[in-house]
Amino acid sequence: MCEQNDSRRITESAVDNFPYQIFHNDLNAIETVFGGRVLEIADRLAGIVAQKHSNLVCVTLLVDSIRFLAPARRGETLVFKSSVNRVWGSSMEIGIKVFATNLLTDENRHVFSAYFTFVAVDNSGKPTKIRQAIPETEDEKRRYKEADIRRSNRLRVTQEIKGSRSQ
Repeated sequence: MCEQNDSRRITESAVDNFPYQIFHNDLNAIETVFGGRVLEIADRLAGIVAQKHSNLVCVTLLVDSIRFLAPARRGETLVFKSSVNRVWGSSMEIGIKVFATNLLTDENRHVFSAYFTFVAVDNSGKPTKIRQAIPETEDEKRRYKEADIRRSNRLRVTQEIKGSRSQ
């Protein structure tokens, strides 16, 4: 459990430029990377960022706004960028962007984005408080504000689903 005044700068837990070389077993029948493979790596990396930020065991609660923007192909390298966007109590939003890079031509394309919500848990598996994230740059401050809007939307949808189940 973290103390009230405990906080960490967003840059301290961010992972920038994490490379993943694409191999044959990552490719589907049309020689592009399986979307599930990208999602798996993104989830693992988001988990690392969550644990690095909180110094606690963190589990994936949900993934939203998944966007496959362009295919990644044989011979390219995936480059992942990930950071905490905002913290609320025991949960936090982690943003992920993935680029496909051709190291021979220096071509670089944004191919994937998503938001992961993680919850920190104690030794008995119960949610536990996370240290706050301190945004410093203009981009971090923008993502911090936008994360709160996305959270409000997620909570609204959850309430709507609960309401429709009780009818």
